[in-house]
Amino acid sequence: MTAHPDRAQIELTNVLSALGNPLRLCIVRVLADGCEHTCGSIVDGVPKSNLTHHYRVLRDAGIIWQRVSGRETLQSLRREDLDARFPGLLDSLLAAARNETEDPFAAAGSASPRTQG
Repeated sequence: MTAHPDRAQIELTNVLSALGNPLRLCIVRVLADGCEHTCGSIVDGVPKSNLTHHYRVLRDAGIIWQRVSGRETLQSLRREDLDARFPGLLDSLLAAARNETEDPFAAAGSASPRTQG
């Protein structure tokens, strides 16, 4: 696994580019709960190889942490780092995504979030 960028290396253009994809924004919306999630527990209906690509883009942009735990890779949002670098940006993007009138999962290739119990 590639190293995560340091906080100071997180660039606004990379963050915005990564979150411009509906599926990646969907992933970040789920991770905004502050918990760690396994790769397969975030969205349904997306091939593992596609998800691996999207997680890599999010990690390389400095948006998520990835941590290997046994046979699983856990994802979590780098909220503290993003808030320090770009105050209010993440909250604004998440609020805008919640207010979208179009189904964001349909735009992401029919992916839907897993039901949170």
